[in-house]
Amino acid sequence: MDQLDPRTVVERYVTAIAEGDLPTAVACFAEHATWEYPGDLPLSRVWQGKAAIVEDFLGSAGTLFAPGGGPRITLTGLIADGPQVVAEWTAHGTAANGSTYDNRCLGIFTVENGLITAVREYLDTQHAARTLFAEPAA
Repeated sequence: MDQLDPRTVVERYVTAIAEGDLPTAVACFAEHATWEYPGDLPLSRVWQGKAAIVEDFLGSAGTLFAPGGGPRITLTGLIADGPQVVAEWTAHGTAANGSTYDNRCLGIFTVENGLITAVREYLDTQHAARTLFAEPAA
């Protein structure tokens, strides 16, 4: 199979996440990939390696939502320049505590040899703190 261009790799990854296709999403990452998640949230740090990104970061992020509560991901834009791809998406869902999560996210992806090697994500971390990490209302 021919190597995919960086834009196609990122589009494939975000589409796979949106469709719940974890095997395809996992296959988009290089073993040594990193994912930088901003702020001072419990998930904020640089996640190192494919396993940590997929199992620990993305896996634990899913537990922040109510069963059947999302998040629903919609890709809203892609800009590619060589190995760098900027992707924008929306994430909508119901947090485990019942709050409505509605965030716009942006990731700067680096793609090398057809695989994602780095991601820097930007989002409204205050909204994430208020919805995903707040205690349920009494």
